[in-house]
Amino acid sequence: MKRIALGLALAAGMATNVAAAPITINLARFFGACENAGTDTHTTVGEACIIQSIINAANEKIPGVKINTLPTDWGNYYDHIKAMFAASNPPDIFVIHRSALPEFASIGALADVGPDLKSVGIDTSDWTAGAKKAVTYGKHIYAVPMDFHANLWHVNMDIMKKAGLVKDGKPILPHSPAELLAQAKQVKEKTGKDYLAADFSQFPIGVRLVLSLIWQQNSNIFNGHKATIDTPQALNAVEAITQLFKGGYADPKLNYADSQQAFLNGKAAVLVNGDWVVGDFTNQVKKPDVALKHYYVSTFPQLFQSPATWADNHTWAIPASLKKHDPKKYHAALEVAAFIYNHNLDWARTGHMSVRKSVLNSSAYKALPHRSEYIDTPSIAKDVPRTVHYNKIQDVLNRNLQSIWLTGKDPKKALAEAQSEVQDILDQ
Repeated sequence: MKRIALGLALAAGMATNVAAAPITINLARFFGACENAGTDTHTTVGEACIIQSIINAANEKIPGVKINTLPTDWGNYYDHIKAMFAASNPPDIFVIHRSALPEFASIGALADVGPDLKSVGIDTSDWTAGAKKAVTYGKHIYAVPMDFHANLWHVNMDIMKKAGLVKDGKPILPHSPAELLAQAKQVKEKTGKDYLAADFSQFPIGVRLVLSLIWQQNSNIFNGHKATIDTPQALNAVEAITQLFKGGYADPKLNYADSQQAFLNGKAAVLVNGDWVVGDFTNQVKKPDVALKHYYVSTFPQLFQSPATWADNHTWAIPASLKKHDPKKYHAALEVAAFIYNHNLDWARTGHMSVRKSVLNSSAYKALPHRSEYIDTPSIAKDVPRTVHYNKIQDVLNRNLQSIWLTGKDPKKALAEAQSEVQDILDQ
């Protein structure tokens, strides 16, 4: 009898252990790798380490959940995610841009999380209007908003001061293509430095720069199902940039890493990049071996008729299949999304702008470094019309624009070919 009782007790214990096994959540993200992030979400620096510290903290603090991070390179991220969906093995939660969300939501790949947000403590009334729009497709909410981000002008104030382009402690920025060229010449003549650095040869940073200048002329690259790339406005935007290359005031061969390093090394007065580097650069200037010492962050300047800059959002989505076939795991994934959402202030330390009204209005957010210098950026944010073809169109533009500044292709011919390719995409 004792053996039977012991056996029953062991069996009961095993059953309890099985029931208590944590739910493993596979989380896919980009932002780079950070192996030693820890769980302190207040002291980490840079996108990779800040997001990983938040994920590590979630792994530690959410009961019954184990998070397995699947970092991938930004450049092939969406190809990787699509391959996982095609293999019927998508991540349980993954980061997705506002611009990419329609492609996934339109085919039913994403869970409608709207009805379940209250169950994990997410109050949508705290979202900005832009955040709600970012995660909504049709009449449903398909993701949890994470941030708002945009292209900025990062400025080396020492170079600008030496060039005579500082007034009242702020950089004097151009207000027309002609002023842009004149300032570039002034910087070169007085400092020997390049005026502008950006990734023109790798990721679509150059595309976003050109798009901003097209939008500043109240134009766009397509309207409905009609491509509008081969236009005077697009040509104006391209020539505003190529004039810098022709004058030797910018290097079109810089990739993403090299452009950032050129700015940190004091080789360029301005870097065009997103707000996500603000926190990292703020930390970099403290290092004795970094040439950049006096750093300023500016909202993208207006060179044409209307102010505009490229912008997007990061959000967190969950596969529809998980909600349908594994409700417990779906809820666990939603808890992870809620945890990240509740650390919105920590994430904002990267430089990204918050999507929560309560955070935006907090003294802690307003006190973040350089925040006041680009506080007007959300008011000039623009984008292409929402489309399921965003990434394809962006790739076409990147390839054709690079053919202009890397191979010397005639801009009119490149824009005409880009228009034809984009029209084919829109006709699909």
